[in-house]
Amino acid sequence: MSDLTPTSSRPGLHVSKPSPSEPATASAVCHCGATATAKGDAQVGALVAGWNAHHGPAHKE
Repeated sequence: MSDLTPTSSRPGLHVSKPSPSEPATASAVCHCGATATAKGDAQVGALVAGWNAHHGPAHKE
């Protein structure tokens, strides 16, 4: 499997939760230059909500 971590040349959002007993992790890189990381289910949920509201699909190129 290839590395799914977003980069400035491959912007996006990546969320991982290896098992139900482990915390979720996420990383995001937007084409506008914003970056973020989160660890823990609540923080990852907040990152995803912020990404959806202000980056990714919110940006119209």
